[in-house]
Amino acid sequence: MRPNVGPPGRLNDPKAVEGKAFDRALIRRVWGLATPYRRTLAVFLLVIVAGAVIALVPPLLVKRIIDDAIPNDDGGLVTTSALLMVGVAVGSMLLGLVERWTSSRVGEGLIFDLRVKLFDHVQRMPIAFFTRTQTGALTSRMNNDVIGAQRAVTGTLGSVVSNVIALATTLVAMAFLEWRLTLVGVVLAPLFLLPTRRAGRRLAGLTRDGMDLNASMNTTMTERFGVAGALLVKLFGRYDDEQSSFASRAGAVRDIGVRTAMYSRVFYAAMGLLGSVGAALVYLLGGHLVVDGAISVGTLVALGTYVTRLYAPIQSLANARVDVMTALVSFERVFEVLDTPSSVVDAPGARDLGRPYGRIELEHVSFRYPAAADVSIASLEDGGRPLGDQAGVEVLHDLSAVIEPGQLVALVGPSGAGKSTLASLLSRLYDVTAGSITVDGVDVRALTQDSLHEAIGVVSQDPHLFHDTVGANLRYARPSATVAELDAACRAARIHDVIAALPEGYDTVVGERGYRLSGGEKQRLAIARMLLKDPAIVVLDEATSHLDTENEALVQQALATALDGRTAVVIAHRLSTIVEADQILVLDDGRIVERGVHDDLLADGGLYAELYRNLVRASPLPAGG
Repeated sequence: MRPNVGPPGRLNDPKAVEGKAFDRALIRRVWGLATPYRRTLAVFLLVIVAGAVIALVPPLLVKRIIDDAIPNDDGGLVTTSALLMVGVAVGSMLLGLVERWTSSRVGEGLIFDLRVKLFDHVQRMPIAFFTRTQTGALTSRMNNDVIGAQRAVTGTLGSVVSNVIALATTLVAMAFLEWRLTLVGVVLAPLFLLPTRRAGRRLAGLTRDGMDLNASMNTTMTERFGVAGALLVKLFGRYDDEQSSFASRAGAVRDIGVRTAMYSRVFYAAMGLLGSVGAALVYLLGGHLVVDGAISVGTLVALGTYVTRLYAPIQSLANARVDVMTALVSFERVFEVLDTPSSVVDAPGARDLGRPYGRIELEHVSFRYPAAADVSIASLEDGGRPLGDQAGVEVLHDLSAVIEPGQLVALVGPSGAGKSTLASLLSRLYDVTAGSITVDGVDVRALTQDSLHEAIGVVSQDPHLFHDTVGANLRYARPSATVAELDAACRAARIHDVIAALPEGYDTVVGERGYRLSGGEKQRLAIARMLLKDPAIVVLDEATSHLDTENEALVQQALATALDGRTAVVIAHRLSTIVEADQILVLDDGRIVERGVHDDLLADGGLYAELYRNLVRASPLPAGG
């Protein structure tokens, strides 16, 4: 069982960042991400060094004008110095462009790498992860935190290196001009370090809280602005309540933003005041040295310029821990997702199923839903509450059955009996807790997931369609499908005429979740998608539940032809499917309580007979029923 405490660099507690020391393992891992960009980073750092050195030249040129050119009436020297200043400015501008280009190359590259890694990792997580995770929080993690991580490498790294180089070169230049005033300027430096420890902890904590609050606000918008969410709000007329709830979340984001801004402002104001005091001391003592003839006016002016340049890097470096710790929060949140393992993975040495013939066997299968701590992340759930480590109650108990190739097997039972759960285990959306499920004699856990999913086609009760064209949704099953193959699948599913009547045919966009189509049309389009996949095993989870009697009859005819020679597991309340099944498994409270064919089970007078009588009351009797 995966504990609710992650490896180094991973935080489940929103407050854990407070008082946290630098994590060398995390820093090494961050540096590892920059491996493909190390040459570009080297150029970036060299440009920073060159920029720091060239910035020392203007004060020295000013000193030369004041001390040499003006007293000696040397206009040529003035002109030369001024031209050199222009050259330095042009050089600084060019270096700035190169610095910006290299930093953007590294930064945007890191964004790309992290987003692709996150997307690939998240989509491979088990379905249980998505049943608990807030979509908005996950989206925020993949956008805001990835951008924050990118800034940590280019912005923070560049700032720290630039300030270190600027500080070192400035100190050397000042000491060369006048060592006593350099000591005066340096003596205040320790005062810049005093507030940083508390400020670093506080600002890093505020940053993490702000990220969590923004993620919560994004989740609200994602849920309410989807078609289903918007429809629910409209049907219940809860506009004012939704506005109030959103305003509360947005207000929390606003308040923490104000607190962060004020805390930062007070901190930086204090640093600025110390810098001004240091500059005043240099001018005070340096002025007396000029009066005494110990140094020249040009030297004092150059030192005055340098002292400003001295305190800016010291101030920034004093806050370097704040910047780095705040930036590392983003990496921690990204790694928190990347480090969460999937509970459903290919076993070492997993084999491909090969060409399946579709025999399924359940051997003493039991199942309980996994504990939250094994499949979820606390910070991606509402409020970030600690996750429980207890698995759910057992929902399937010691199921055994054999489904021969080509058989049509109906799963029947009251709501909550475990029918859909069993169907999920066949596709290995979850792994069994005990026992095994085999396909063609091989445990599904010993097969590659790709080959298993290729062999099984599923049509769910509420099929999902992407916000894309009809053709793109169909080709999700087989990207290489031709127009003729699309046409054949849709004719078999009795949806071709509907598509042909759409404004742009197969190029018509179906809308989010297919809301431009009726429920029955979505079901038939999903059936066509399954037929296009051409699987050996078909799972229909009440796939005809939204069809009227006429459409159901047409689709049942299509399915009868399409399922010929395939193994079919059907969860259905429709009488026609149940009556014609080769085998009926009756589930109740997670157990198989009856099995057989329709006539035998009806004659037994058990649970199946009771369920069937209820269906007869609600549905027209099938022929011969």
